[in-house]
Amino acid sequence: MSSFRINTNIGALNAYNALAKSNAQTYKAQIRLATQKRINQVADDTSGFAVGKSLSSKVKLMESAKGNVGAAKDMLATAETQLISIKDLMTQIKTKISDASNPAADKSRIADDIKALGNEIKSIFANTKYNDSQLLVSSATGNTGTFSFQTGADFTDVLGVDFASGLVGGSAVTGVGSVSAEVSTGLASITGVASDTISALNTSLTAMEGKIDTALAGTGNLVQRLDIKDEFLTSAITNSKASVSRLFDADMAAEQLNATKGQISGQVATAMFSQLNLAPQNILQLFG
Repeated sequence: MSSFRINTNIGALNAYNALAKSNAQTYKAQIRLATQKRINQVADDTSGFAVGKSLSSKVKLMESAKGNVGAAKDMLATAETQLISIKDLMTQIKTKISDASNPAADKSRIADDIKALGNEIKSIFANTKYNDSQLLVSSATGNTGTFSFQTGADFTDVLGVDFASGLVGGSAVTGVGSVSAEVSTGLASITGVASDTISALNTSLTAMEGKIDTALAGTGNLVQRLDIKDEFLTSAITNSKASVSRLFDADMAAEQLNATKGQISGQVATAMFSQLNLAPQNILQLFG
């Protein structure tokens, strides 16, 4: 009936609306193909956009935390290597003490050897550094051997290590054990040893070795915890990226189908719009 009205061509308007809708769907599919993104503006998926952005932010934080975990492991590895070197030097000192029990031994030379080994231990304590920061002792420049690392997506997930005093805070981590404060007395005995005081060093060495062993065990425990955190972060990052991909990334095959469908629908709608737009001309036959 609308074909007999010329002021308002309802059929053509409906065809126009169908064409506009088809073109919009085609455009959206083509944009998704061009950007490879399912969400190109907030209106595409309001809730999905919010969730995806939140997950993306957490992924960046976790990636940063994973880097911090790696740095913490490197730092602990540096300390562990030097603590093992100290333990090896202490073993050499023990050997020297044993040699001094030989009546024929030159105790003066042995004392000099022990002093040299003790000074090397002091040097290791003073020069064990990570990124120019001393690890095992406090420095005159204010460095206290204290380090903090964010090891999770939350800012409260922090690992703090203080080698100088043996304190470890955050995340209920067990301390690595006091190092320099406990061995300073023993080192003084070693570096000040004389030929007639060699045998008295055993007590100091035993105490020092116990502290070094405690520090090594604590360091190993921390590395184990960091390994677990590293594995957790790796898995969490992968899973979060998968969720972000599911929200933001376009299904290229499906969008290609939508684009092709839209193009065909647009061509059909254009043809129908053209025909319906000319339909009112049939009225002219009444006036022939």
